[in-house]
Amino acid sequence: MLLDTAALYFRAFHGLPETITAPDGTPVNAVRGLLDIIARLVAEFEPTHLVACWDDAWRPAWRVELVPSYKAQRIAEPGDGDRPDREEVPEALTAQVPMVVEVLQALGVARVGVPDHEADDVIGTLAATATIPVDVVTSDRDLFQVIDDDRAVRVVSTAKGMRNLEAVTDQVLQDRYGVRAAQYAEFATLRGDPSDGLPGVAGIGEKTAATLLLRFGDLEGVLEAATTTSSGIAAGQAAKLRAGAEYARRALPAVRVVTDLPVPEVDTAIGLTDERRAAAQELAERWDLGRSMERVLAALDR
Repeated sequence: MLLDTAALYFRAFHGLPETITAPDGTPVNAVRGLLDIIARLVAEFEPTHLVACWDDAWRPAWRVELVPSYKAQRIAEPGDGDRPDREEVPEALTAQVPMVVEVLQALGVARVGVPDHEADDVIGTLAATATIPVDVVTSDRDLFQVIDDDRAVRVVSTAKGMRNLEAVTDQVLQDRYGVRAAQYAEFATLRGDPSDGLPGVAGIGEKTAATLLLRFGDLEGVLEAATTTSSGIAAGQAAKLRAGAEYARRALPAVRVVTDLPVPEVDTAIGLTDERRAAAQELAERWDLGRSMERVLAALDR
């Protein structure tokens, strides 16, 4: 099970009140909420291995170079040559991220990040190289591209909340969008995604993008077809594709998750030792994590 960790602790933070605090008054709503999420996932899906995939860079420089607008709407403070852009994150959540790190370490949950890459890229690499079935837990549609029915790689989507988890397979994608997982990055490039600052090709919506990919196979096939009158693409639609071709070719590598990162070797197997249990219980007492820690310990024990 691969966790899109930041997406989950953001969800936890916004789902629970900041009045949930440690004895010193520090909010712990994101920490407790994340523990509850992990407990629920482990109890329901019974993974043997668990990885908290990490954003070492939330806005990688190489993606920004390809698409300058990439996640630009989330910048709280522009960086300079010596420091990266700072993401707009509530202070009460920022204070809890080191606590999340410490809790994961205490529980023995592997936390994996790679410099200048997002958790999506870590997930893409681990999913591509796994020798066992994989569940990717995220609310991010971009990760639909890692789905592989033949290798039992699916997405457990939290987009509708933890009470309405959805297992997304290649068949689900075809039924919903009309595209296969292998086409999803190209589909997203054409359609765009305002939440990530990706404008897409102007005038090409979701249905049109899917229809074009179904007909011409891939992004390059679509763009090439737009240059010939014999392709059968309507003149207005072809003009929009030609106008957006440069953007689409540049954006596709930014939209596509990386699948060949040099991911560090870590022990991903779930297993609670006496030492880990003691460390987790010490943190539970220090930060008043109460039943949340009890639930995750019980789930990991099983």
